[in-house]
Amino acid sequence: MTDFDLSSYDYHLPEELIASRPVANRHSSKLLVYHEATDTITHSSYEHIGDFLPEGSTFIFNRSKVFPCRLIGRKPSGGEAEVFILTLMHDEEGLYPAMIKASGKRKVGDEFLFDGLKVILAKITEKGFKVSVSCSHQDFLTHLDEIGKVPIPPYIRGGESDEADKETYQTVYAKDVGSVAVPTAGLHFSEKLLDKLKEKFKLATVTLHVGAGTFAPVKSENILDHQMHEEFYSIDEENLAIINQAQFRVAVGTTSLRTLESCYQNGKIECLPGEFQGTSIFLYPGKPVKSIDAMVTNFHLPKSSLIMLVSALVGREKTLELYQTAINNKYRFYSYGDGMLIIRDPNKLKTHS
Repeated sequence: MTDFDLSSYDYHLPEELIASRPVANRHSSKLLVYHEATDTITHSSYEHIGDFLPEGSTFIFNRSKVFPCRLIGRKPSGGEAEVFILTLMHDEEGLYPAMIKASGKRKVGDEFLFDGLKVILAKITEKGFKVSVSCSHQDFLTHLDEIGKVPIPPYIRGGESDEADKETYQTVYAKDVGSVAVPTAGLHFSEKLLDKLKEKFKLATVTLHVGAGTFAPVKSENILDHQMHEEFYSIDEENLAIINQAQFRVAVGTTSLRTLESCYQNGKIECLPGEFQGTSIFLYPGKPVKSIDAMVTNFHLPKSSLIMLVSALVGREKTLELYQTAINNKYRFYSYGDGMLIIRDPNKLKTHS
């Protein structure tokens, strides 16, 4: 098997290690720390993450906020219907990309009713459905907050969220509404931990709105044939300056890394400050990652693009070895689970040259 074979990224996870709820205190989640330079592992917890990083390091968080994008309602005929709003970034016609689950074949003009809100299938394209809504954009956001469900992944309680998820399936620093999945690495950072980190480190933020494609499995037997979904990111001028001044960059999560790597040029992070840009970047072994010195990440699904991204940092075999160590030590996996800090070997690559 090679790094390009999909089956090379498979591993067996005992079902009891899939976390269905987060731990009571976010920062008490377990943290596996891997030092690449010495090829050593330390078992710790997130509240001690600062002990493993050089003073003056800069954490980069994704501040995108999850919105309750699942609408459960009915058709005018009375049949059940679900509309999943994929992004709040509507097009020039005011239409929103969506997934629709209902009986019968979909056709333009189909209506779906949700407690005072009407959603109409306005367009069918090669990429999927686009819908219009019976109110202004701002009122639509209000409706979603009131009647929408948080889109937890299908491997957590069958994908059925409750009121508790509205708080727990969200980072404490989330600000920019637009994600249909939480940047999970950030779930471990409590207000208390962030205050502690500010004493020794710099904190910066980017925004990358996570799309439904984050749930999509890689299906190509040769991973080079995989087409990544497009997501949109933005970095404002203040945070861009902080990131470019950083001597040691710590990406919190795969989305933060994808943002940084998408606009890394000539040793700097370069983008139009405050402007949203699209990225379909796919990171895998053999694709050099130049923008960071360390990364915080959760444990991801087998054969996912996210485990391939981690493998781009330390290699596929080492990644699977780290995952097996986590399994052996009863770490909790996936969105609500524990995580890992990877500290890269500075002698292997000059990340800011």
